[in-house]
Amino acid sequence: MPEFIVLALLAGFGVAIVAGPLGSFAVWRRMAYFGDTLAHSALLGVAFGLLLSINLNLAVVLVCLSLALILVVLQQNRVIATDTLLGILSHSTLALGLVCVSVFGDQRVDLMAYLFGDLLAATRADVITIFVVSAFVLLVLLKLWRPLLAITVHEELARVEGIPVTAVRTTLMLLMALVIAIAMKVVGVLLITALLIVPAAASRRLTHTPEHMAMLASVLGCLSVIGGMLASFYWDTPAGPSVVLSASSLFLLTLLRKQPI
Repeated sequence: MPEFIVLALLAGFGVAIVAGPLGSFAVWRRMAYFGDTLAHSALLGVAFGLLLSINLNLAVVLVCLSLALILVVLQQNRVIATDTLLGILSHSTLALGLVCVSVFGDQRVDLMAYLFGDLLAATRADVITIFVVSAFVLLVLLKLWRPLLAITVHEELARVEGIPVTAVRTTLMLLMALVIAIAMKVVGVLLITALLIVPAAASRRLTHTPEHMAMLASVLGCLSVIGGMLASFYWDTPAGPSVVLSASSLFLLTLLRKQPI
């Protein structure tokens, strides 16, 4: 098997494994739009990386983490409704990123790769980075699993029980921002949230417990990567969108269940 295919599969698996449990919380807490906002801001990170002449991956991570913190502050102040705030920031950051990248277009920026992913171009350094970040996120999720479940079920009750709700919620947002930043290489800015949400949504219909849902979501994510890679290989389709379509196909299969769990 060619090395670039092995690296692509490993990169996809690294993202899918951590996207399972993280996406489960995004589904439970209805944070899909939050994920979209962070994903769109990733392109702004690319623009800042070009402007400041620093590593693009590092710039994307910093911008995503910064925006996550800004969203936490704005949500607490309740200046405007959360969905309105996310809608404004989502489209504004994407538009600003597109404008800035076009300004620095003389540096040969592959805009399509950032928007829709370039999984087949994953390098060994990319794979190592993805697995290191994924391992870190999984360790933090494992440590905070019970508090996260508690605030997901009932925040006020969790606060009464002594759980630092704001800190736990902020940590979850930062972890999501971190995963979105590294996943940009796999499926691109416009499709990152799909890899988080679709496998988790499919898993929700097939499991009885949160732990099983998180694990099955990771498995379905890995199967989506395999299906997308096969489609890309045999039909010469873009790898990133093919992975998302593979995940969507698995979700459609779960709809065959008459009664969702």
